[in-house]
Amino acid sequence: MKIYMKTDIGLVRHSNQDAVKAGVLSGNTAWAVVCDGMGGANGGNIASAIAVDKISEQILSSGSEHISDQSIKNLMISAIFNANVAIYDRAQEEEQLKGMGTTVVAAIVSRGIAHIAHAGDSRAYMIGSDGIRQITTDHSMVQELINSGDLTTQQARRHPQKNIITRALGVESGIEIDYCECKFTKDDILLLCTDGLTNYVDEEQMERLVRELDTRLLPERLVELAKAGGGGDNVTVAVIRH
Repeated sequence: MKIYMKTDIGLVRHSNQDAVKAGVLSGNTAWAVVCDGMGGANGGNIASAIAVDKISEQILSSGSEHISDQSIKNLMISAIFNANVAIYDRAQEEEQLKGMGTTVVAAIVSRGIAHIAHAGDSRAYMIGSDGIRQITTDHSMVQELINSGDLTTQQARRHPQKNIITRALGVESGIEIDYCECKFTKDDILLLCTDGLTNYVDEEQMERLVRELDTRLLPERLVELAKAGGGGDNVTVAVIRH
């Protein structure tokens, strides 16, 4: 397994509230965590940092290259839940941090299966021989409008409230976490990213770059493309490939 990642402040923000950690547990098991903080410069930075630290610590201490698929699911749900509690408790302790939170999208790829867990609007995409597909579904206000038929996907991209999320770590003492599994073959690429990428780079552009570039160059080039498209937010990308 190979992992490549990049996080960038973008062209407008004064701080980078995104955070990312990733690694390889063994030759055939890899993991990544991508978070996008909210709640002011200090709050967003702290929330996303707590999340990636807590989740990665639990993954690294689990020996997850040797455990079953069900145990990997339990591990991911537990790690994200514990991160939620840690962020929530910190926010209760410090008045200036109240209301802070973070999105999360996390993956463990093992034995031909990609295990994905997420909350918020950071996304996971699978890119393979059959094209690109979004694995996660945003927890956002505009996604709810799309689901109800009140907005098209194209309208949602330009909606003035597209950044309002309906689920985030740290905002409440509990968190509902979405989890899914999908096949991961030797020709597939798993891409995790924050909305600083997806608000400025569409799926066709992502897929084209995957076809054209060496995988190790993908995060850097995707970040450059998001900045060329406006760069109005922090941008973070993590890529996993055999």
